[in-house]
Amino acid sequence: MRIDMVTLFPDMFAGPFGESITKRAVDKGILDIHFTNFRDYSFDKHRHVDDSPFGGGAGMVLKPEPLYRAVRDVLAKTPEHKGSRRVLIMDPSGPVFNQQKAKELAGCSQLIFICGHYEGFDERIYRLADEAISIGDFVLTGGELPAMVITDAVSRMLPGVLGDEDSAPTDSFYDGLLGFPQYTRPRDFEGMEVPEVLLSGDHAKIRQWRREQSLRKTLAKRPDLLKDVELSEKEQQFLAELSSQMQVE
Repeated sequence: MRIDMVTLFPDMFAGPFGESITKRAVDKGILDIHFTNFRDYSFDKHRHVDDSPFGGGAGMVLKPEPLYRAVRDVLAKTPEHKGSRRVLIMDPSGPVFNQQKAKELAGCSQLIFICGHYEGFDERIYRLADEAISIGDFVLTGGELPAMVITDAVSRMLPGVLGDEDSAPTDSFYDGLLGFPQYTRPRDFEGMEVPEVLLSGDHAKIRQWRREQSLRKTLAKRPDLLKDVELSEKEQQFLAELSSQMQVE
């Protein structure tokens, strides 16, 4: 997968992308990350990329020309990805990013992130993107951090990135539920013992226990997620009994 960051601050990515899973993906040749500073595409000698808004108001607004030129240049340089790429604009107006979107984007061969700054984009810039994506209902200085978050989540879905191919399916939200509890040595730590079922060697019972724990945690902490999860009749009954117990408690 090729990742293109269209940004005013490419140096912001050096730390996060130089460590951990993302670095591993780059080193393996699974991810190919490029940076385009759209200030380089400004028309005037002072390299302005923003201007005051028509109609008045506080702050500065990103101009359309530099971003159009920058994104079009990226598109022209990567014709092999046409038909399997998405241009994403980091913006709070978009739907909130989730695990399902991470899986969807992992199926693309190229992702182009438009990272804004200042008071926002000239409205015409949105036409450059296939979609806007938000990472939550809060304000950040720019689009670089959301782009990093999405890249990290998407890269985990790519074959060969994780050391253990079974790791991603056990992540929270992978199947719509919160993750089940995990334990490692020692078996007993300050009186807190590992559940016996995990030591039994009975893989069928362990799978059942993990699924039930995921359901239990999701019901307790994020019940809103359950409406989008496909549940068996037995699991629906399990949740109904849990709900009754929680109401009594």
